[in-house]
Amino acid sequence: MTSATRLDLRQGFQSILPLMVAVVPIGLVFGAVAATKGLSALEAMLMSALVFAGGSQFVAMDLWTHPASIAALGTAALLVNIRHVLMGASISRHMTEFSRRQKVMSMLFLADEIWAVAEFRARGHRLTPAWFSGAALPFYLAWVLSGLVGALLGAMVGDPAVIAMDFVFPAVFVILIAGFWRGSDTGLILVGSGAAALLVHHFLPGVWYILGGALGGVAMAAITSRRAREVRV
Repeated sequence: MTSATRLDLRQGFQSILPLMVAVVPIGLVFGAVAATKGLSALEAMLMSALVFAGGSQFVAMDLWTHPASIAALGTAALLVNIRHVLMGASISRHMTEFSRRQKVMSMLFLADEIWAVAEFRARGHRLTPAWFSGAALPFYLAWVLSGLVGALLGAMVGDPAVIAMDFVFPAVFVILIAGFWRGSDTGLILVGSGAAALLVHHFLPGVWYILGGALGGVAMAAITSRRAREVRV
């Protein structure tokens, strides 16, 4: 291993470390929730390892029944994770030093937090497989192991709202959004997305509000982008 590779690995780990600390409580809560739904510690750990998507895992637990409705769970997971198509398209632009296999493997470990720090990195530095591995793999292990511990502790974690752990998930995303803030246009996109999500949630049951919020944000982004082009012309 060259010194440049070791440096990239270390810098990737340093970039993701604050978000790793933040994701551990979320993983603990997921494990505890999974245990209350009847999943064993092994099953909770495997779900975190194979799905690796906190949002869809929590939605799945919310919809979990015995026997589980595979169609409902699959549809919910698809709606929650459809954003990965956009994140993958965005980050792949910076993966010029990745082989095809490395790109595919990297997408399997793509999460909101990893995508965000990778985008930040690409603003001023080249994105390398070593840097991405240094960021993605420790974060992945933190998520899987914290879910396992949460499932083992089970009832000891208790109601996450009582100890304010339920706020950690949205707090992480607020921090990520702040990092991408680009003035009033960003605010308009957030308002459009939020308004669309609330509107869909009011009229349609289930998790369709997630898709509604995404489409609302995309529509507002298109409007603001078109307005900016007209101003330049």
